[in-house]
Amino acid sequence: MDKLKAMHTFVQIADHGSLTAAAGVLGSSLPAVVRALAGLELQLGVRLFNRTTRRISLTEEGRHYLDRCRHVLAAVDDAESVLTREAAEPRGLLSITAPVLFGQMHVAPAVTRFVQKYDGMHCRMLLLDRVVNLLEEGIDVGIRIGELDDSTLVAQPVGRIRRLVVASPAWLRLHGVPKHPRDLLKANCVRVTDQGPTWGPFNDQGRQLRLAINGNLEFNQIAPAVAACVAGIGPGSFFSYQVAPFLKSKALRTVLEDFEPPSQPINLVYPHARMLPMRARIFIDWTRHALREFRP
Repeated sequence: MDKLKAMHTFVQIADHGSLTAAAGVLGSSLPAVVRALAGLELQLGVRLFNRTTRRISLTEEGRHYLDRCRHVLAAVDDAESVLTREAAEPRGLLSITAPVLFGQMHVAPAVTRFVQKYDGMHCRMLLLDRVVNLLEEGIDVGIRIGELDDSTLVAQPVGRIRRLVVASPAWLRLHGVPKHPRDLLKANCVRVTDQGPTWGPFNDQGRQLRLAINGNLEFNQIAPAVAACVAGIGPGSFFSYQVAPFLKSKALRTVLEDFEPPSQPINLVYPHARMLPMRARIFIDWTRHALREFRP
């Protein structure tokens, strides 16, 4: 039995949750995957998975062995890649996902420069304002803004983004500059559906304050919401990158900076810490450099 191949098969079964899915990823037949797992369990003398007709789950021994397999396979991968790293250039398909506006403004230009430098690469970029399951949707690297819920992914911090409250100079002249977040309760705020009914948490002398804001205009996309703020409809709450061009041109002004909510992290996320193909590793380093402006 090829032990390394069997270990790799075992890891794929654990990651994808079924023997059939693992066979598809490995480009192998289901009977071959079954034989590899059975041979590995026989050699180890332990059961690695609990199986029923509907699902498969790791045993306690399987969970421990999975961690060891990842380290062993990663070490083999590193040993091989060290020998070829200097001479090799990244080649092949790489799938990347990012939030729509952040991806358009900051990630897509970096990806474009990447394929210009490495013409053996084929990059597929998906701009989506939802959390993508990287394994299920075949994504190699994701860029995410905000705190991460999925502990199965490896995250590399890239930087942080501020959340700002902004308004147009015309609106501020007409209604006055808010002095406290509660002043927003009297304003006709421009709302974004994904933000929910409240803004915050504002930092009010060490206490967190969330406000149920009101407004007669709501969008499910950021760009028209920002445009409405520029037009003078009312204040809006946005990430700093979403309004950066309008702050620079003075079409919008930041307010309530002393009460600003905590900044949000930007992370590069990917599965399996040290088992990345060379093209993904090079892309991650490339993107970290491209997004360096967001480092604190």
